Amino acid sequence: MVGIRALAKIWLNGRLVPWDEARIHVLTHGLHYGYSIFEGIRCHGTARGPAVFRLRDHLDRFLNSAKIYRMQLPYDRPALERATLDLVRANGIPDAYLRPVAYSGYGQMGLDPTQSPVEVAIGMWEWGAYLGDDGVRRGVRATVSSWVRIDSRMLPPQAKCAANYANSALAKMEATRAGYDEAILLNAAGMVAEGPGENIFRVKNGIVSTPPASSGILRGVTRDSVIRFVQDEGLEFQRTDFTREELFTADELFYTGTAAGITPIREVDGRPIGSGDYPVVKRLQDRYDVAIHGRSERYAGWLTYATAPGPAA
Repeated sequence: MVGIRALAKIWLNGRLVPWDEARIHVLTHGLHYGYSIFEGIRCHGTARGPAVFRLRDHLDRFLNSAKIYRMQLPYDRPALERATLDLVRANGIPDAYLRPVAYSGYGQMGLDPTQSPVEVAIGMWEWGAYLGDDGVRRGVRATVSSWVRIDSRMLPPQAKCAANYANSALAKMEATRAGYDEAILLNAAGMVAEGPGENIFRVKNGIVSTPPASSGILRGVTRDSVIRFVQDEGLEFQRTDFTREELFTADELFYTGTAAGITPIREVDGRPIGSGDYPVVKRLQDRYDVAIHGRSERYAGWLTYATAPGPAA
């Protein structure tokens, strides 16, 4: 991973501020107790200028995460949309990753976050494919983690909360220390859930499947996009549980996520997956590329252009 190159601005509590002035106190509540929610969003260059992919869907999930965690955000979705587009324009970078985050700020310590103010920021930086451009082309090596994916009896998996990602970090470190690129987590029932920061899909005998929400996954926005692509390609699709050994016998496996895009998995625990040609993955990657760069009217509704004025409140 490379370091983040500083851009001009970060949006913080209603204002665009210089990058180096976006600071928090060391006793910020969310820093100590993991009480923060966030989103990962992509902006891409198009013939009409920078466009944010599925901005409203990401912000809806952001607001739902806040609701699940009883976090009262001081901004509604239109205000956050305007802030996101203002930030893209201010930084002048057509291809970037955006990170809205809300957290319990500096106020009081102790587990109850309600006595601390809720602060909201949106960061932005240049970030290539999370698992590498080579991984997108050739596939990555994965291992089934010894760490189990959280479920709704522990923490709400449908909320994109920072605390959830301690589970992901343990799985990621375990995988990379063992020489793999990424992990695959099983749920408490022993069924495949997802990657540390990605959803997972399986292709077998022409059928594309992915674990259902009940398996403890986060409902990914890219996952939802890929489901649409699968249907538009005329392929059979199923939301269904599958086992660890069904990973090994898949014709194709792939991760999806805002950071990862659509990345094939070429090996799981030393077992090569399929032929390594990824015919279905490549069809889906092509549709994704067309959609995010505004080259298809079919998916035009998923783009919010930064060149246009922000939506009215």
